[in-house]
Formats: sequence, C-alpha cells, structure tokens
Amino acid sequence: MLVTGASSGLGREMARQLGSRGFRVAVTGRREAELLETARRVESAGGECLALVGSVTQPDVVNRHYAVIREAWGGLDWAILNAGVGDSVDGRKFRAETYHHVLATNVGGAVNWLEAVLPGMIEARCGTVAGISSLAAWRGLPRAGAYSASKAALATLLESTRVDLRGTGVEVVIVHPGFIRNGSGDSADDEGKPFLMELEEGVRCILAGIERRRRVVHFPWQLSYLMKYVVHNLPDSAYDWLISKLAAR
Repeated sequence: MLVTGASSGLGREMARQLGSRGFRVAVTGRREAELLETARRVESAGGECLALVGSVTQPDVVNRHYAVIREAWGGLDWAILNAGVGDSVDGRKFRAETYHHVLATNVGGAVNWLEAVLPGMIEARCGTVAGISSLAAWRGLPRAGAYSASKAALATLLESTRVDLRGTGVEVVIVHPGFIRNGSGDSADDEGKPFLMELEEGVRCILAGIERRRRVVHFPWQLSYLMKYVVHNLPDSAYDWLISKLAAR
C-alpha cells in the first residue's frame, strides 16, 4: 500500500488504519519528523511501514521512492494519491504563484506517481489507484480557485485514466470527501464547516470505497448530494448570487 501526503491529517490516519489491518504501508511526505511519527503509528497499529521523505512534485524523488518500494515489496496493490495543499486565494488579489504551487502538488504530484506505478500494475493486471479529490471539484468555490481547479483537474484526469485502463485489471477510484477534521486539535480550523466529519470516520469511508473499487466515492451523503444534484446543476447566475451571499456571511 502507498499513501502520499501522510505526514499528518487524512494521510496519516489512512496509513494508521491500513496498518491496523496488518498491511505493509509506504508513506511519503516532505516533513521528516512528522512522517516518522506516522510510521511509528502504523507499526504500533500492527503494520509494517516504509517512510519515504520527499516531495511528490519532483519526478526523480517519486521514481526513487517507487524503486525502494519495488525493492522491498515487489510493487503495490494500492496507491492512494492523497498529497495536496489548499492555499486560499481571492480572485481580486490574484497570484499566479499560488496557483502554480497548488496545481503542481495536487495534480502534478498525482501525475508523477501515476507514471511510476501504472506500468507495473498493468503488467501484473491488478492494482488500484485512488485519488483524493474533493466535493470542491464540482463548483468553483469562493477564494478557492486554485484548490477547486486542482481537484476538478485531478478528478477528470483520473476519470479519463479509468476509461483508458478498462480491461487491464487496474482499478481507478476517485474520492470526493466533504469536510473532515484535520486532527490538528485547533477547533478554529473547523469552525463553520457544514456536516463536518470526524477524522477516523471520514477515513473509514474512504478506505471502504477503495476496497469496494467504487468508481466514485463521495460523502457525507447530505453534503455530497446537495453539491452533486443541486448546487452543481444551478444556473450560473443563480449560483453566483447564492454563493456570493453565503461567502459574505
């Protein structure tokens, strides 16, 4: 198993829960001390862990990490592409640098890992790739242009890849979570988020969807159905009016 972006939050908890099932889990992240703590939690839960420090945005680092995994375990059953950033940016203070940074991590990082893992999975005619997108992929949210765009791009990229890989034995899962506590302990980070889920529960939903090889996983149902069937289908003029009113509150 591979979990990218596992230094904290969602990635760390996914790795821990996989470890509790007795799986071997490779984890990646840029922050060495935090990543080693994730590895400790995986092993304490009963799993085996490889901690691979480095950025998903660097192809040479990704290729080196995958070589270590192949040397240790021969390949991967699951690759959970979770690494991501969510910098806020107001369109009235547009900074291209922010967009480049978010897209390079959220999309470029996934692309780098796909290039690394897909040939081995296709050759073995088995394996699952899961990308952690977001409900924010379904509409452009205020002050989240970079984040919404990156998650929409990731979802579309994975959808196209899923179609291309049909018949190869390789499964592609797109995950659209709603709001999940990040585990930082700072309640201010979660203030005002609708249908907020606890970290452990959110991760259980993600892993259950991947295990069932569902094409698209979206939750919690209240928020995801609201976004998918109501907000996504609103006329653009109605959406602009509604979301600007909500953002101003």
